Amino acid sequence: MASTPKRALELLIAAPRGFCAGVDRAIRIVELAIEKYGAPVYVRHEIVHNKFVVDTLRAKGAIFVEELDEVPDGVPVVFSAHGVPKAVPAKAAERGLSYLDATCPLVSKVHRQAERLVASGRHIVFIGHAGHPEVIGTFGQVPEGSMTLIETVADVAKFEPRDPNILSFLTQTTLSVDDTAEVVAALQAKYPAIQAPRGEDICYATSNRQAAIKAIAGACDAVLVIGAPNSSNSLRLVEVAERQGIPAQLIQRASELHWGFLDGVKTLGITAGASAPEQLVRELIDRLAERFDVTEREVETTQETIAFKLPRGLEAAA
Repeated sequence: MASTPKRALELLIAAPRGFCAGVDRAIRIVELAIEKYGAPVYVRHEIVHNKFVVDTLRAKGAIFVEELDEVPDGVPVVFSAHGVPKAVPAKAAERGLSYLDATCPLVSKVHRQAERLVASGRHIVFIGHAGHPEVIGTFGQVPEGSMTLIETVADVAKFEPRDPNILSFLTQTTLSVDDTAEVVAALQAKYPAIQAPRGEDICYATSNRQAAIKAIAGACDAVLVIGAPNSSNSLRLVEVAERQGIPAQLIQRASELHWGFLDGVKTLGITAGASAPEQLVRELIDRLAERFDVTEREVETTQETIAFKLPRGLEAAA
């Protein structure tokens, strides 16, 4: 008896997608720390927001904790790619802990800008998502009260600074490019003297992945984004697709895919957040190929060539 032929499904695969230079660097720091010091190596907070990556590093000897108090004396600790408040390395040094800072250099750049602005007497409006580790880390670089968090245009309307002439703004690196532009426009309309950062704070990888989804969304019937539910840049990719009028879903792995989502879908867009490895993209494509007659087409909007240096002391181990 002849088997039923598989339904055709075209895959438009966005590029760039997946790991950025900051994530690559952070994961490598943990791997090299385990090689250099031996297991276990403690990591404060998930090194990046991806369960597969965290589980893989855990299997190699990493132990993930939320607070420094959970790290025993005499073992190395790594700080996550999202950055930490200044008080955390200070506390580690006080305890004599050996630590490695895996903060993404583009997040560190925002930290230094915040310090300089506050030192020059300015008040910072920080555009970001409350409770995100990057926001907590950035606020922890400057004295309390010297920054105000703004999430939406509605927050701008409610914000009443003591002195509108000393305002500057900075942003989280993983925000929606379009949403942030709206908030910035509202701030600049209300406070014309507000000072913008010297360069764009939203990182190249976040911007590039959003642009790549915009480039394919119009030709897709639906979009799948591989990423974690606590990954800011992955959630933004879902939003970007939905704003183009395209149904989109976030999944961590192929096993989370609900087949009903693909009913009537002839062209499926696929991308991955900056913390999601390419291995999970291939896993999804292989899973789809079990049910569909799949054709793949990668749509590249830009090439990424950025790489970041490892911390001193680990370069020799690399």
